[in-house]
Amino acid sequence: MGIYIFISILVILACVLVVMVVLVQNSKGGGLAANFTSAGQSMGVRKTADFLEKSTWTLGAAIFILCLAATASIPRGQGQQESVIKQSIESAQDPNAIPMLPTQAPVETPQPDGGNK
Repeated sequence: MGIYIFISILVILACVLVVMVVLVQNSKGGGLAANFTSAGQSMGVRKTADFLEKSTWTLGAAIFILCLAATASIPRGQGQQESVIKQSIESAQDPNAIPMLPTQAPVETPQPDGGNK
């Protein structure tokens, strides 16, 4: 159970990072890269856009692999309870079954005065 929770936390962190990287990008070539237009920068416009694109693809692949790992590490054991849906299906009554109605008339109890009026 511990490894499953750890991988799930990593998936959530990777998802948050992907959202942040995608929000920094601009589909028309602007975004964070537009801030580095001066000639003296070590990372130019093109290198920033390349870095953001590579980080998006890398984080996407990491999320895919982590999701596969999380699926493989789902805890399965002998002590695990059956599904609630399976239990309700097995305990459900057949809707086509004929209900059991009482076939005998109720027994009348004798009156204390002998039944004469």
